[in-house]
Amino acid sequence: MSTRAIRGATTISENSKTAVMEGTVALLKDMIENNRLDIDDIISIIFTVTKDINAAFPAAAARQIGIVNAGLLDFPQFEVADSLKMCIRALMFVESELPQKEMKHSYLNGARTLRADLIKEEKHIAVALDGPAGSGKSTIAKMVAKELGFTYIDTGAMYRSVAFYCISRDIDYNDETEVLRALNDIRLSIVNTKRKQVYLLNNTDVSHLIRSPGVSAGASAVATYKGVRDRLVAMQRELAGKANVIMDGRDIGTNVLPDAQIKIYMDGAVEERAKRRFEELELRGITTTYEHVLEDIKQRDHNDSNRRYNPLRKAEDAVLLDTTMLSIEEVKDFIIDKIKDYMEE
Repeated sequence: MSTRAIRGATTISENSKTAVMEGTVALLKDMIENNRLDIDDIISIIFTVTKDINAAFPAAAARQIGIVNAGLLDFPQFEVADSLKMCIRALMFVESELPQKEMKHSYLNGARTLRADLIKEEKHIAVALDGPAGSGKSTIAKMVAKELGFTYIDTGAMYRSVAFYCISRDIDYNDETEVLRALNDIRLSIVNTKRKQVYLLNNTDVSHLIRSPGVSAGASAVATYKGVRDRLVAMQRELAGKANVIMDGRDIGTNVLPDAQIKIYMDGAVEERAKRRFEELELRGITTTYEHVLEDIKQRDHNDSNRRYNPLRKAEDAVLLDTTMLSIEEVKDFIIDKIKDYMEE
């Protein structure tokens, strides 16, 4: 473990204690989550604020969220021509295994680096991984993200969460009107930790609950509704703008991230995909049959390829990768090589 530095900044709407506290909390949480940190990883934080903010010290917000062992300092920000107003900045020193160049900095609410002439603008890399159910996208994406220090975004988990909400409240997920009405009561968030990615539905961890075959069918259904897709796609794009990401789904390269630098379309024989999904469910202790999983995947293939909005298809500039006869390691290495080739260009 080595000491690393993370920069962050946010603007606030007014010089009030509430605005200072809420703005600082949101900034610190973003810095922590983006870099998969625990509170105990933080060594110290230096806060600076523009001279138009004096309603509260941002350090108080750090204590509020449990940062109690780190050293905290507050300073007024020196003035730079054309710099932002109502701006809070944080320089966080942490213990991390990641190289300094892979630390992810946070700029919220229109904030930016204080001296653009001194700090090279960061350009994030986006990897779009598309393909039908059971092609191994999620498994591979997690492995690649872990090895390269990218943020993994499982878009399918978002649709699964919406379906699970409907199922758990006896809402018919085949009724578009009812699902769109339910969206008003759904709050989704993703928390990255050192060990895993946690999916929160209205602040409840549903990471394991959303992986059953029944929820899979519901996810395929709600994903056909434009209102659901519009809301979740906006969230996915926002996440991709904050870090180097690998995102898997059905329409990442064609719709969600059409400008992704690297696009891979993973496919495979439906029987092999069903076999892999069946074995995965068995390992999780979920009771089902191969025949049921096969029919479920065939139905999902049909739904995903024939839905009205942004159906499953290969982007024109995506690399086609048939995984039927490939091992997990072979697929992972292929994608990592593609990413490294791009980074070295």
